[in-house]
Amino acid sequence: MGQKTLIEIGVEELPAIPLLKIINNIEKSWKSILASRGFESSFDFEYTPRRLVLIHEDLPKSQPDRVEELVGPPESVALKEGEPTKAGEGFAKKCGVSFDELGRIDKGGRVCLYFKKEIKGEETAKLLPDMIKEWIDSMNFGKMMRWGDRKEEFIRPVRWLQVRMGDKSIDMELFGVKSDTKTYLHRMVSFEPVEVPTIDSFKDILSDGKVILSENERREMINAQIDEIEKGSGLSVERDEELLSEVVAITEYPKALIGSFDEGFLELPPEVIVTSMKEHQRYFAVYTKESRLANRFIVVSNAVTNDYSKVISGNERVLRPRLSDALFFYHNDLKRGLVTDGLEKIQFIDGLGTLADKVNRERNIALRLSGIYMDKLEADTQKSAMEIEELMDRAVSIAKADLLSEMVYEFTELQGLMGYYYAKALGEDILVAEAIRDQYKPVGEGASLPESLFSAILAISVKLDTLLGLFSVGKIPSGSRDPFALRRAVNGIVRTVVEYDLAFDIEKIIELLKDQYNEFDTDKLEDFIIERIYKSIKANPSVIKAVLSSGERDITEIYKKVDALNSIVASAEAKDIFTTFKRVANISNDIDIEGDLSIDESLLLEDEEKSLYEAFSAVTKKEYSNYTEKLESLFGLKAHLDKFFDNVLVNTEDEKLKENRRRLIASIYKAFRDIADIKEISI
Repeated sequence: MGQKTLIEIGVEELPAIPLLKIINNIEKSWKSILASRGFESSFDFEYTPRRLVLIHEDLPKSQPDRVEELVGPPESVALKEGEPTKAGEGFAKKCGVSFDELGRIDKGGRVCLYFKKEIKGEETAKLLPDMIKEWIDSMNFGKMMRWGDRKEEFIRPVRWLQVRMGDKSIDMELFGVKSDTKTYLHRMVSFEPVEVPTIDSFKDILSDGKVILSENERREMINAQIDEIEKGSGLSVERDEELLSEVVAITEYPKALIGSFDEGFLELPPEVIVTSMKEHQRYFAVYTKESRLANRFIVVSNAVTNDYSKVISGNERVLRPRLSDALFFYHNDLKRGLVTDGLEKIQFIDGLGTLADKVNRERNIALRLSGIYMDKLEADTQKSAMEIEELMDRAVSIAKADLLSEMVYEFTELQGLMGYYYAKALGEDILVAEAIRDQYKPVGEGASLPESLFSAILAISVKLDTLLGLFSVGKIPSGSRDPFALRRAVNGIVRTVVEYDLAFDIEKIIELLKDQYNEFDTDKLEDFIIERIYKSIKANPSVIKAVLSSGERDITEIYKKVDALNSIVASAEAKDIFTTFKRVANISNDIDIEGDLSIDESLLLEDEEKSLYEAFSAVTKKEYSNYTEKLESLFGLKAHLDKFFDNVLVNTEDEKLKENRRRLIASIYKAFRDIADIKEISI
């Protein structure tokens, strides 16, 4: 039978972001600590800005009893001439008994010393202080602090402590604070400690004191309050889940309120206003029915009052200078224009020069890629090749200009986006503006891709320069370390290339572009890209290997081939199909499929080999619109192959017949190998 248990660690206000980063680990850590002591008990972990709380409904009063078996040295080592040796005496001492009390056990044909002892479980009340200290020590918030004259560190000073089992308060000390039976309410209700008579009364006392212990309840409160604001105003609030979690973490009694700002600030790009409100003030953005940013905002207050008008006006007053500064930056940046003077003073990476050098390399890459994909670009943009080259050159030349702007200095996450707004305002071609906006896309897994082929070329060029450049100076990711996000760069290139159906042969592209960089092992870069492709494609791994083993290095073609082959491999008939074609691969194993595979029709004597040859010839002469069609035709040879293998002897004594038949099988294998090496497929 267990007891209800309460652990409350009261602290000064916890910073939201460090807390949220480790919130799942905090709960996992307590589970691990319980398991290490032999406890099986469910619990609730709750938190507010001023407390971390664990509540067990039924924590065992003590550890379960257990039996420990100890095996010692062989008896031949532990006893000499009937007397215990040091090894024997040492084992007895370890077991806490005399040598005569030790038993014997057979281990692998050898008689060894043995002792079995029953260990009575300790009382939970005695274990809890060490368990709680271990739990606290496991919380790695990053930056920690000390207070007073204490040497221990924690994210914030600990101010009160409750550790209770049933009706009993467990004596312990944490950071100089002794446990008792008191808690603290919302600061706007009381600054004095409040007695908690029983564990069952704990949540009610907090609730009456305007502290909502449950993170989920606070989240639901905020959402419900925002729902009411939307109904009453006809506006729409952007429910930023990341921001919502942060707001939940900094409030004990949340109240969503709507405020406003001067309409004149709507001259700013909406992302500037939203970023300023979110990053500086933790406000939610509000939109009109037409999905335009409104001059309103939602603030979630932690105040307890009957009149929230002062809270609203105070937040409006705080936001105003933020937006004024942003508008000042915006006008200054527009006056300055998209100039790049200054990029030559900003170091990119040691060995790769400045940002101005990077821009020059990106320009060369973008113009070379534009030449490769010019037909597609002309069709997509409805512009001439000369116009496209001029616009691409312009786009790359000013793409990094916004890094020198006051706005991006203030909000670094708006780089690229501010360049887009400035380019539009300054009359640049829309293709140029959009390419500047999309140059860093995609910024992560599942993030949006460049919105046009023109933009995609620039985005690919940016990432290719980073990849080639860093590999050329030896900054290659190892293990889980990837400080320059090169894996993300490859993922971005792969996704973009596949989305726009671009011919992108890895070997050829690297060979085309490597002349701008120090000499380096390009095979390493190719292998790095291939590794990312392996991880990015959701398919049978052997199918991916089979396609790559065929020598295919065009990213788009790799994806198409894997997709076509994987659907067949995943079918119910796959195992039976591949039994036949694995035989084809095995027979072809020692044949040079790049050599002469010509077939002498006059040597096709058996009906089954004639039939197979005719069927295969029909397959090879047919035109296919995709790999799926071609694979289905090739796999359609199964019935002919089965009859051939059942009735025709390949390794006949007649060398001419043997060679002709082997060439026929090898030709079929080669036709498959143009798509994938079927011998690599496992089902």
